[in-house]
Amino acid sequence: MNLVFAAVIMAVATAVTVTAMLLVRRRAPEGSYFSDGDRASGVFGVLATGFSVLLGFIIFLSFTSYDQSRSGAESEATIVAQQVETAQFLPDQTAAELSGELICYARSVAGVEWDALDTGTLGNSLNPWGAEMFRTISAVNPQTPVEQSAYDRWMDQTANREQARVDRVHGAEGIIPVPLWLVLGVISVVIFVYLLFFADPSEGPVTQGVLMGSVTVVITLLLFLLVFFDHPHGEGVGRLQPTAMVRTIGLIDSELHMIGLDVTPPCDDRGNRR
Repeated sequence: MNLVFAAVIMAVATAVTVTAMLLVRRRAPEGSYFSDGDRASGVFGVLATGFSVLLGFIIFLSFTSYDQSRSGAESEATIVAQQVETAQFLPDQTAAELSGELICYARSVAGVEWDALDTGTLGNSLNPWGAEMFRTISAVNPQTPVEQSAYDRWMDQTANREQARVDRVHGAEGIIPVPLWLVLGVISVVIFVYLLFFADPSEGPVTQGVLMGSVTVVITLLLFLLVFFDHPHGEGVGRLQPTAMVRTIGLIDSELHMIGLDVTPPCDDRGNRR
């Protein structure tokens, strides 16, 4: 969700609630609909506090998930670069194949897979180049102690890379269940209706508008923040981007050039098989 769209939604919601308050104010009795304002304010404090505590707790958990996705993306990119180095200690033919497949894996993550994360269509699909690397490494029969050590190291790094990928994609389809969204929506409506009973013609329209508008802005911003954390991937300010994997692709190219290894990846720039 971009900032302009969010600002428009917030402005519309604020305009609607403020207008509703001013319309109710026209027929409201002096001193609002409540005969005991202190008691009514206490009840509103309970509503607002319960809502804020619930929303704050959800935002905290959502941020934790967001940070987990970010850390997973960085860890995955780092492990891919390390696996390229490990592959060079395996037999020459295998090293070349695995290096090309790792490049394709990195391109796929930064290309087609990230687009799927953005649109929420990745689902439970596997990265095809991960399967290709498994097929390649399965055919290896390490002979020397160096090759055996590299083989064991490769398998450990593969397990770590797969776990990092799980961390990266786990929030792609949203982490907040629908019932929780319904609860937040109902509570927001309850607070809005309750505020309408504070309509008081003895107070100025600006004061009444600020009363309703400030609450609407705060609730709307918090809900937008929750939407942001619920879908951390994609375009927009603050959303996760494949920066780490793009950086790793450049690092792999530099490393292979330094060691004089000419690798032709079996894929295009976005990780699609040629």
